[in-house]
Amino acid sequence: MNRATRNEEDYLKMLLRLKMTDDTVGTNHLAAKLNVAPPSVTSMLKKLKSRGLVNYKKYGAIGLTPLGERIAISLLRKHRIWEVFLHKTLGFDWNEVHEIAEQLEHVRSEKLINNLEEFLGFPKNDPHGDPIPTVDLLMPNYEGHPLTQSRTGQHCRLVSVTDDSSEILAQLDAMGLKLETELDVLGPGAPEGSIVVRHNGRVNMIHEELGKKLYVA
Repeated sequence: MNRATRNEEDYLKMLLRLKMTDDTVGTNHLAAKLNVAPPSVTSMLKKLKSRGLVNYKKYGAIGLTPLGERIAISLLRKHRIWEVFLHKTLGFDWNEVHEIAEQLEHVRSEKLINNLEEFLGFPKNDPHGDPIPTVDLLMPNYEGHPLTQSRTGQHCRLVSVTDDSSEILAQLDAMGLKLETELDVLGPGAPEGSIVVRHNGRVNMIHEELGKKLYVA
């Protein structure tokens, strides 16, 4: 089988990321995440299905085949290692590395990625706290749990941010929230689902959708 194209790889990686956060993935959801029209998604899914990379049935849930999942995990591994390099070695901020890594992740050389990982000291997590897949393409589990599952009075620390968009990270910067920041959960806020936390002498209300993306331990 020919190598997956860059566009095909982007679809596979997005399906993997959605699988890690959602029980089911539909065409419209995937289209919104990729910022493309639903008919374009349908056309690509048919192509990926014919290549044995996805399981897809019209109006049904979409899933990766074992081969499609391996390609997606490999891409995610490259992406996160490049993010570490950009942040740790070149000094890019955590809200700058994602877009650049989106370009670098399509480099084909596995030797380059493995040597880069060794050069970086075999990091376990990217700058957002996301676990880096192993060289054997095993996906480590996330540490901790979403902030929204925390109890009132709990003391915890921020260990990962599952949404690495620059908008979300800029929002966290404005709140003074970084990885390893220690938090005290003060209780529920308004609107319903929000949670109030104290950190570094500051008090912030975290809306539910953001709280689901912040993992604490």
